[in-house]
Amino acid sequence: MLDIKFIRENKDLVDLAAKKKLIKFDVSKLLAVDERRRETLQLVESKRAEQNNTAGAVAIEKDINKRGQLIAESKLVKEELQKEEENLKEIMKEWQSLMLQVPNIPDMSVPDGMSDADNKEIKVWGEKTKFEFEAKGHTDLMLLHDMIDLERGVKVSGFRGYFLKNDGALLSFAIWQYAQRFFLSKGFSPIISPSLIRREVLMGSGYLPQGEEDLYKTQDGEYLAGTAEVGMMGYHMDEILKKEELPIKFLGFSPCFRREAGAHGKDTKGLIRVHEFYKWEQVILCEATHEESVKYHEWLNRNTEEFIESLGLPYHTVINCGGDLGLGQVKKYDIELWVPGEQKYREISSASYFHDFQTRRLNIRYKDSDGTMRFAHSLNSTAIPTPRILVSIVENNQQADGSIKIPEALVPYLGKDTIK
Repeated sequence: MLDIKFIRENKDLVDLAAKKKLIKFDVSKLLAVDERRRETLQLVESKRAEQNNTAGAVAIEKDINKRGQLIAESKLVKEELQKEEENLKEIMKEWQSLMLQVPNIPDMSVPDGMSDADNKEIKVWGEKTKFEFEAKGHTDLMLLHDMIDLERGVKVSGFRGYFLKNDGALLSFAIWQYAQRFFLSKGFSPIISPSLIRREVLMGSGYLPQGEEDLYKTQDGEYLAGTAEVGMMGYHMDEILKKEELPIKFLGFSPCFRREAGAHGKDTKGLIRVHEFYKWEQVILCEATHEESVKYHEWLNRNTEEFIESLGLPYHTVINCGGDLGLGQVKKYDIELWVPGEQKYREISSASYFHDFQTRRLNIRYKDSDGTMRFAHSLNSTAIPTPRILVSIVENNQQADGSIKIPEALVPYLGKDTIK
């Protein structure tokens, strides 16, 4: 959510942001409703003052006739006040709904574009893996070594269901343990975040109302989150932090759920796109300056790059174009791993910063050195998701005899250097 004062003073900038992000939003409509809100609010306050004055006059009036007249006037003012308060309540509903749809302003460095196809490559690491034998895809390799069962996964869980088993399960455990040690060495506080989330927290973090169709909802009105970021952002909701506490750095772990509502027919085989998965997530709350946000954005993304490099997996990093940014993101990087079976890079991580877009919605503030109350800035980045990373580990490390060489960093956690 943006500050309404900022929106009033920067109408054209907000309009350009919506166009760059390909979001349909009428800034003029919001400003018209905002004008009605302010006028009605002023009228309500005027009527309240009038009612208070009349009530005060009634209390001190000794003359019975005048007192009766004042009581009648007070009743009339009260009725008028109630009418305007109801009117204000309806206007506020519309105003709040429109405010939740205002897109954040993308950074000047964000390129124009319609979709992820227009994202710009800014870094390449490692050489694309080539084989002198006929290579297999991750599904065939994992079935060969009894690491996965997709048929029973579908039988039990439905479309996109899967079982990880034997070395498939153990390799996931190894990645989790190694990721925990690697990222905690960066100074994060570990947290296991809930996946069952109230609507207010999803609204606050910016996943609602736009992303409703991709969320699972319970019969009690809660939602299953698609990332630990949501729960961690809600942790300090409606709190005033001490400046000395900043930056707050969380490393969260949680199961994640996504309906993949907009991905019908895409990646229907294997582990690239599943409904249920697990993820380590980095989240930061920092001081409210653009410089701090930029600094930590680069740092978060580099953490994940270093983790991937330690596994020896080829990747490239892209800066996301305007059409591939979410409502609240100022700037986003995607890291994409090389997948030999598809001969293409596939996303493994996203790093974003939001300025005070999320914290304003969630009411997360701190008192600055001069006593000024400010909304903190927020950032997040995927540390690593499973089972998706198994795709690149398995495919890039297959051997001619069908065995799978394990990245050296994972050997101590798996207990062997080869799956065969």
